[in-house]
Amino acid sequence: MHFSEFNFQPTLLEGIESSGYQTATPVQEQVIPLIMQGKDLIASAQTGTGKTAAFLLPVMDKIIQNNNHSKVNALVLVPTRELAIQIGQVIEGLSYFTNISSIAIYGGSDGQNFVAEKKALQTGADIVVCTPGRLLAHLKMGYVDFGGIQFLVLDEADRMLDMGFQDDINSIIAHISTKRQTLLFSATMPEKIRRLARNILQNPAEINIAISRPPEKIVQQAYVVYEPQKLPLVKHLLQSTPHRSAVVFCGRKQDVKQLARELQQARMNVAEIHSDLEQTKREEVLQGFTSGRIPIIIATDILSRGIDVDTIDLVINYDVPNDGEDYVHRIGRTARAEADGIAITLVSEKEQNKFADIEALLGKEVNKMVTPEQFGATPAYQPNTRKPRSGGGFNPKKRKFDNRNAGKRK
Repeated sequence: MHFSEFNFQPTLLEGIESSGYQTATPVQEQVIPLIMQGKDLIASAQTGTGKTAAFLLPVMDKIIQNNNHSKVNALVLVPTRELAIQIGQVIEGLSYFTNISSIAIYGGSDGQNFVAEKKALQTGADIVVCTPGRLLAHLKMGYVDFGGIQFLVLDEADRMLDMGFQDDINSIIAHISTKRQTLLFSATMPEKIRRLARNILQNPAEINIAISRPPEKIVQQAYVVYEPQKLPLVKHLLQSTPHRSAVVFCGRKQDVKQLARELQQARMNVAEIHSDLEQTKREEVLQGFTSGRIPIIIATDILSRGIDVDTIDLVINYDVPNDGEDYVHRIGRTARAEADGIAITLVSEKEQNKFADIEALLGKEVNKMVTPEQFGATPAYQPNTRKPRSGGGFNPKKRKFDNRNAGKRK
């Protein structure tokens, strides 16, 4: 379906075309008409399916039609500053030929930014994209008027709740009129999300598209290794796997720093992103990565939902994520915009059970690659097994050791 078939305003269509959008994704085809009809919406879709444009385009179209720019018209709540910046950049591109104004509001910026944010909230920016904590800081000062908000969007709602923003979200919504259109987007639909939806949405339409499944075009691979083998193997994979842009995810910022240092010593052009970096430095690194000047980023999960770069064709998980959703979002950074991509996960002995749980979520086994001989012997992939104690073996069904299973592998 071509975007012209949605009958958007001509100035918005110009922005769509100049941004390189041509045909709508499945989630856009289903979501856009419902939003244009004025319905509240709860939508679940996997990463990389075009959710951002799915809610921005119909909201922007209605703002253009209403032609009232004196107050904040739309509020988009997001979990991280990276996602706020990303959505803000998308708005700038799509609204280039319109008179829509917007601002991204997030923590970690300096006092000068806070003054600019205050002015935008007081005088009225059509679309405000913000993190909950930063917005609450403004709300508590008493100068924010959300009486004109027509659209409330909660993006990555599951992530916001996981990060502990439930109370902040409730406080923010208390400042907004109930005469609004509310749109909730989430990668997963646990009960806590459904409770939130019941409290803030009115007779919502519900859209579910490929929940918790990475796109099939992502080639998923795994290497089963000992922990000390990970660092040299990552170096080898980055040097031997053709790629334009690559992201290496680490669960701990200490690992990010160590890996980045080792790769830089090997004369590889890499940069790091983690919570210890100042916001200006993060933005500088992201800009270099987006432009192609920095081909490799080593990052914590702070980046797993906060970057949308079409050229990422390689993602490496230095460690196994804590849950399947984090895995899906990590590897979802590649194979964007109909491109292909490779996602490689390094699995140590202690991480085998976690990876088996992820495979269960995916509904299939990830192809286990043969580690090159120069790295030495590697462990077998045997999840759900435990080393036997003296005189007994582990019975995974009973979750205890049983003498009858001594010496046997499960």
